[in-house]
Amino acid sequence: MILQSTNRMNYIEQLNDPQKAAVLHPEGPLMIIAGAGSGKTRVLTYRIAHLIQHHGVDPFQILALTFTNKAAQEMRHRIEQVVGTEARNIWMGTFHSVFARILRYEADKLGYPSNFTIYDTEDSKSLIKAIVKELNLDDKVYKPNTVLNRISGAKNRLISWQEYNQNPIFNSDDASARVPKMGEIYRIYAQRCFKASAMDFDDLLFNTNVLFRDHLDVLNKYQHRFKHVLVDEFQDTNVSQYLITKKLSAVHRNFCVVGDDAQSIYAFRGADIQNILNFEKDFPEAFIVKLEQNYRSTGNIVEVANHIIKNNSAQLPKKVWTSNGPGNLIEVFRAATDNEEGRLVASSIFEEKMQRQTRHTEMAVLYRTNSQSRALEEALRKMNISYRIIGGLSFYQRKEIKDILAYFRFVINTQDEQAFKRIINLPKRGIGLTSVDKIVVSAFDHDLPIWQVLENISSFVPRLINVVGDFVSFIKRCQIEVTKNDAYQAATFIAQHSGLLKELYADKTVEGLSRYENVQELLNAVKEFVDDPEKEDKSLGAFLQEVALLTSEDTDKSQDNDRVTLMTIHSAKGLEFKNVYVVGMEEELFPSMMMLGSRADLEEERRLFYVAVTRAKSKLFLSHAFNRYRFGRMKTCEPSRFLDEIDPQYLKINHSTKKNSKPELAQHAQPSGQYAKSLVKKAPVKTTYTHQPGADFAPSDTTGLAQGMRVEHPKFGFGTVTNMDVQGANRKAKINFEMVGEKTLLLSFAKLKIHG
Repeated sequence: MILQSTNRMNYIEQLNDPQKAAVLHPEGPLMIIAGAGSGKTRVLTYRIAHLIQHHGVDPFQILALTFTNKAAQEMRHRIEQVVGTEARNIWMGTFHSVFARILRYEADKLGYPSNFTIYDTEDSKSLIKAIVKELNLDDKVYKPNTVLNRISGAKNRLISWQEYNQNPIFNSDDASARVPKMGEIYRIYAQRCFKASAMDFDDLLFNTNVLFRDHLDVLNKYQHRFKHVLVDEFQDTNVSQYLITKKLSAVHRNFCVVGDDAQSIYAFRGADIQNILNFEKDFPEAFIVKLEQNYRSTGNIVEVANHIIKNNSAQLPKKVWTSNGPGNLIEVFRAATDNEEGRLVASSIFEEKMQRQTRHTEMAVLYRTNSQSRALEEALRKMNISYRIIGGLSFYQRKEIKDILAYFRFVINTQDEQAFKRIINLPKRGIGLTSVDKIVVSAFDHDLPIWQVLENISSFVPRLINVVGDFVSFIKRCQIEVTKNDAYQAATFIAQHSGLLKELYADKTVEGLSRYENVQELLNAVKEFVDDPEKEDKSLGAFLQEVALLTSEDTDKSQDNDRVTLMTIHSAKGLEFKNVYVVGMEEELFPSMMMLGSRADLEEERRLFYVAVTRAKSKLFLSHAFNRYRFGRMKTCEPSRFLDEIDPQYLKINHSTKKNSKPELAQHAQPSGQYAKSLVKKAPVKTTYTHQPGADFAPSDTTGLAQGMRVEHPKFGFGTVTNMDVQGANRKAKINFEMVGEKTLLLSFAKLKIHG
């Protein structure tokens, strides 16, 4: 292999000593403990390049697993810069995409066709909803989310529906939770998926384990094919993922894992931190490398992160450091209310933009729960600061897109029950829900594929013979197109001849035009897929698999390049920003009230805070409110215990806003420990509360003011009308203000802005 000498030398010279040790390690188990901002992606990339370039490893014999397609594509591109186009032959991708690829090759061993459908979360919920209805169960008790999470949890622990139903502990737990039919739903769900030739996301891992367990010849084939197995973000793996990769690396023992136990924050998705904590027990001969130099953040941010995480007992010891300067102190905003917290954050962002020319795209606001975004959004809008929220409805979840994709899916796999239900009366064919249910039930009762029922509809629902016959004929025409043509030609034919495109085009409303343009954009995506020279398989089935395995990170294609990013801390994992605002630093919010029941849960919350802090490169802002609306009521809040775990020398307390002067509220809000010391040292002696209305404040007409309305006063702030006195010449309103208590105002003089 002839390579440019600059590529051959430069990437090794760019590494520090621990990074170099990880890249140059020849064979055997290797664990790279990578602190935040320590260049783990560079190390993993160069290690793969080095295996190819200097150890002569065939790229086809390297398996590299990530958690997002975006990360895999970035790594492949970097490797290609060093070793050339050979990098395209590496088995690299997400766990789900790589294992789906293996399952396509070996599907017949498990009784599936190679063109099996991959159900997304909405498909799974829809099927569960139908099963709950068929069993005449209460859908308020057996909620699709709850049921799916229970089934997902079982599959991630490799518990089949048979094992689930035979386990008295699970049966007892379900009975105690008043969902005794959970096992039966799991059974029917699994059987219906199999009958529909469909796998959900968890099945891609579960069935790969079954494949390797029951077919040792297949396991042996892949064990010898992959001489090197590398796993990124190892701390996020679940039991199923670890077992598969451990089996695949059992022959050659070249198992390289990269991760940071301090950033293990996905237990709610099944991630098991014990995988990384116990790696040395499973592989006692493993070579351990610690990447402890942080290249991302300032010294103060790194030290704050270290102070936080040292309070966790379950961890692999390391001391992250940086040669960067100390930078700014971490600024803490103490707000009277959540609305004022939003205003303080928005004002700070505005100041950073105007005075320091920090671009909006370089700033992020992170919160524990999505509900916190409301006050922040209102404050940002008032100051005309553009923003984007990560975690909204993705392109591929829009109704019109799912409709056309369902047509594609059914043409490829006529056993796909969920796709059939979605398209059979779309556009309308006069087939009601009752008729659809009859077709599905007939297929299930007679143990027949749905397609066979449709082809022989006269035997099942005679009155539908004409309309269903036309539908069957159309699907057969589409199947011919799929066989003859590439994905784009086939997709265009289906979109045009199904009637969907025509129906959307006929809708001349703004919404209708947007939906039509979205479908056109989908066809553009198919064309882009077909034109990609790296895609060997140009079929519609291959395109559908790629779409089914996209993650939220892969579908965010916003064109606005200068917007502040708002997102949950979980969504921020793997990202970095110049300035980061972590809001809602209060007890029972962060750490969450739901995570205070055990030490393990609390330590996961602390790791989540660690992740939030280490997203910042230059400036970190923390904020908390003394009063916050939660569940429709104003609640007095205490500062988070995590603030108390930070050495006060790294904090700068912002006192531009003061807490409520009412004694009972002040008493509840008093922090203790190190955070309290920083307040005592820096706080002024006297504090008073003054409301600062926004620039757009203008008094409303109070003629229609009524009890229960929310209002704003230029001095007293926000409040709720508790009583109206309209007797006599002067109208009065009794208002309970959030920060100054109850006051009675004469409406002819009071300047009130009505907020609803």
